Amino acid sequence: MSNTQRTLPLAATVLTGVLALYIALVAFGNITDFGTNQQFVRHVLAMDTTFKDDDLMWRAITNQGVQDAAYVAIIVWETVAALVLIYATWLWIRRDHAGGRRMTTYGALMLMLLFGAGFIGIGGEWFSMWQSQDWNGLDAATRIFLISGVVLIIAQLSPGDAEANRRP
Repeated sequence: MSNTQRTLPLAATVLTGVLALYIALVAFGNITDFGTNQQFVRHVLAMDTTFKDDDLMWRAITNQGVQDAAYVAIIVWETVAALVLIYATWLWIRRDHAGGRRMTTYGALMLMLLFGAGFIGIGGEWFSMWQSQDWNGLDAATRIFLISGVVLIIAQLSPGDAEANRRP
């Protein structure tokens, strides 16, 4: 077994575990300190701290019930992603490389959808979050999107079970 066949699964295990820990703490924080990020989501959706251009303000969602439903959906998505990544980490630890890769892929893609499509695309562009100096989460979303992408790449590069067990 080559060094790469040994070290890539280790890297995938560690990075998947770090991502799992991170998103689990994010979800836990959103559950236990519900109000802080609830205000963030409300302000982004209401577009009340943007430039308030009449050509864009029709996009604003000011109904607090809809805003809160969106926030709860975000927390549920984060929680499921955390559980998927925790399971993926467990699979990597057990040296089930194919299962670990598959579950890491699902978890990382879940986060890339949430933070890439959800926060960067929809929040950043559709709701013009980039215009707000107070309620702008684009830097954090970009960071999580990129970290998730790195974890995804390492998981995909890691050899499968059959490859890892093959003797040269």
